[in-house]
Amino acid sequence: MTLPELSSFVDMLYIGGTKNGALLGEALVINAPALKDHFRFHLKQRGALLAKGRLLGAQFVALFEDGLYFELARHANVMATRLGKGLRARGVEFLTEPVTNQVFPILTDRQVESLRAHYSFHVWTRVDSGRSAIRLVTSWATPDEAVDGFLADFARTSA
Repeated sequence: MTLPELSSFVDMLYIGGTKNGALLGEALVINAPALKDHFRFHLKQRGALLAKGRLLGAQFVALFEDGLYFELARHANVMATRLGKGLRARGVEFLTEPVTNQVFPILTDRQVESLRAHYSFHVWTRVDSGRSAIRLVTSWATPDEAVDGFLADFARTSA
């Protein structure tokens, strides 16, 4: 599905930038005319309108040229798929099935503590008295070596 096709099904569409190569920022596409009225005023009133915000928009212009945004997103998803398959091959269960660039493996408390010595991640939720689901996120910049290194370190925690 293309971005215009997806956009045609919703009133508003949020497009994240940082996991896909933008320095910072998000894009909000508003399709419903009734929602556009005074939107900039509401942003400004709540302190969310940057003085030079159009400079953030320039990042999205570059990202949407020649399909770069989707190329970078595919890479992030491929890295997450590799990570998920590698963990599954080592017997890991998941809080939710990995389908995006976010992976939620369920690990023992010992595994979580061991991995925390080398990696930063968020403990998403407690699953039971001895296990938690953590949130791992891949991006446009995640190299194969990072996934391989994490899987190797995880294998050591399981030994």
